[in-house]
Amino acid sequence: MALHRRQFTFATAGALAAPLLAPLAVAQGTAWPSRPLRLVTGGPAGIADIRGRWLAERLAAALGQPVVVENNGAAGGNVGAEQVARAAPDGYTLLVVHQGIAAINPHLYAQIGFDPLRDFAPVTRFGHGSLLLTVHPGVTASSVRELIALARQKPGTLNFGSPGNGTPPHLAAEMFRRAAGIESTHIPFKGGGAMMASLLAGHVQWCMEGLTAQLPHVRAGSLRALAVTGARRVPSLPDLPTIAEAGVPGYEYAGWTGIAAPAGTPRAVVERLQAEIARIAATDEARQWFAATGADAGVLSPDAFGAFIRDEHARFGKLIRDAGLRAE
Repeated sequence: MALHRRQFTFATAGALAAPLLAPLAVAQGTAWPSRPLRLVTGGPAGIADIRGRWLAERLAAALGQPVVVENNGAAGGNVGAEQVARAAPDGYTLLVVHQGIAAINPHLYAQIGFDPLRDFAPVTRFGHGSLLLTVHPGVTASSVRELIALARQKPGTLNFGSPGNGTPPHLAAEMFRRAAGIESTHIPFKGGGAMMASLLAGHVQWCMEGLTAQLPHVRAGSLRALAVTGARRVPSLPDLPTIAEAGVPGYEYAGWTGIAAPAGTPRAVVERLQAEIARIAATDEARQWFAATGADAGVLSPDAFGAFIRDEHARFGKLIRDAGLRAE
């Protein structure tokens, strides 16, 4: 798949504190950053790419260097991730890592060209939030409990869609199906757009997808929202319960993205990047931007982000093995 580049160049904001913007001395006294950075968004042109481009604009201003965004979604982001894993660990090549790359694909694909636990230096999480459980209006269920009851009355007759086998929305729905004890047939599509078109047409009856993709249809009345998948309600839909509140105690699913560098990147560079991203995430602009999509920045320290990735890797590995899933 061809790489698509977009470059952001911004003047350094003079109001920022001098210590934050002072060049960082790395190997052999070379100042970092002294040239443009490359940020690979390892996934399709969806939320990982959107968040990566939003961050790149603001990170360029903070670092005083352009940040060049490259999108490579081949093989669920595996190709872009492998490029970053093999890049020089000098702080000039970064990856928008996400659940698929770090926690799902290593268990789903027979072979990939990187080890997410060994080949990357975690920088920080940047984006953590719910999906939305929706049904077609033709489904006679107005709550999670009613959807579960309907599925039990007519086992196997309700289909759920996803953007593809093993994608985060598929696994979120599989977690729900298992936790609720229902039979429901999975229909994978080649991307979220095709899946949403089928749901709107009533060819599949329910799904779990991001708020950005679904909210316009919910507000137009062409989909019915039943719950959010995370641990707490989202500000843009305050009356909508979580799935745990709505009848499946203990259920929780949150999608996430973050920033990683090649393993061996100097710790001082990793910490500088994390500090700049944390400062960006703390702004009112960032809080409002994430809240509009049912998420928050969810920034973590490099060590905490590394521990989080290891936990996600183990959790989704078990789910994929138990469900017998493989990449198509």
